[in-house]
Amino acid sequence: MHNFNFLLTKFNSWLDEAKQHPQVVEPTAMCLATVNSYGQPSARMVLLKKVNEQGFYFFTNDTSKKGQEIQQNRQASICFYWAQLKKQIRITGNVIDASASESDEYFASRPRQSQIGAWASHQSTPMNNWQEFTDNMAEFEHKFANQQVPRPPFWRGFIVVPQTIEFWQEQDFRLHHRFLYTKQADSTWQVQQLYP
Repeated sequence: MHNFNFLLTKFNSWLDEAKQHPQVVEPTAMCLATVNSYGQPSARMVLLKKVNEQGFYFFTNDTSKKGQEIQQNRQASICFYWAQLKKQIRITGNVIDASASESDEYFASRPRQSQIGAWASHQSTPMNNWQEFTDNMAEFEHKFANQQVPRPPFWRGFIVVPQTIEFWQEQDFRLHHRFLYTKQADSTWQVQQLYP
């Protein structure tokens, strides 16, 4: 049995290794898979922005496709894959909302153009042409001229609270090493080695 701090340490050691590797372009990139109310899965790449004892954080427009699917079904999975390291981490869990203060703090750290873009984009919905979006950008540039850009009420952080974490290491002949950690009722983590 292990505790979550052990898993956080292991996760962070792999992430740090990815960050230090010169050929890993985006070490915090993760594939986020969500499911809508009909059971249809959807996956896309997002960036991990924070990890702590609560879980794995990402931020988005909550009216986007992923935001709506999370409201419909709070189960999700994330996957990190670093080909250069021959390592992968797969996580499943429940998604909760980050606090308003956490969302405010991260939004304030973003470049101003990204902040304006969060207001201007009706994320995941159709647009007539790119000019429509640039017009929206100009509108919010004008609206927030000479002031800090506030966080939109429809933009927030989400946290994947893990229930399972699998550490996968590539081996020759596809004889990979796989260790699956599963959270127990007493909040300890049971480990099982899996067949390749």
